[in-house]
Amino acid sequence: MPKIEFAPIGIIHSPFRSLEGMPIQPAGAAGVLGTAEIFPEYEPALQDLEGFSHIYLLYHFHRSRGFQLQVVPFLDTRLRGLFATRAPKRPNPIGLSLVKLTKVEGTVLHLENLDILDGTPLLDIKPYVPEFDRLRSVRTGWLAEAQKRARQQRSDRRFGPESEEGSVARRKRETPKNAAKAEE
Repeated sequence: MPKIEFAPIGIIHSPFRSLEGMPIQPAGAAGVLGTAEIFPEYEPALQDLEGFSHIYLLYHFHRSRGFQLQVVPFLDTRLRGLFATRAPKRPNPIGLSLVKLTKVEGTVLHLENLDILDGTPLLDIKPYVPEFDRLRSVRTGWLAEAQKRARQQRSDRRFGPESEEGSVARRKRETPKNAAKAEE
């Protein structure tokens, strides 16, 4: 399969300069303000966006390095399959947050309930439409009980660039030839 590449359409600005202590979901970021600075060439794409109260931001976890197929997520103490979590260290480190859009000012989107690291590259924006996005009957797997703690839970070092999980994942993906070079 051919390689897939994305180019950012803007940069997200938030009060979070460090991964540690950040909210882990928008539900835990109530009232946190920030902006998305959209690159000028994309300004025409912002037409009509101000009519939506909430938008999805798709972004690149730019500080994420490596991944493991099983992780201990923030809201649990047990090892879980990566795709059954929202852990930021992923094969394709793409984040998704549903945030409140308070104002569009030129190429700057004013946002609320922001749970994203300052300087994060923005990949895409999509409007939230309850008729399309709200489901009535859902299962939330292992998160059924844990999701209640998402408002208080904060990020720690477990998924940071120098975490043990990232180191283990990098070692697992290194070939013996590359590992030998790294030791030299």
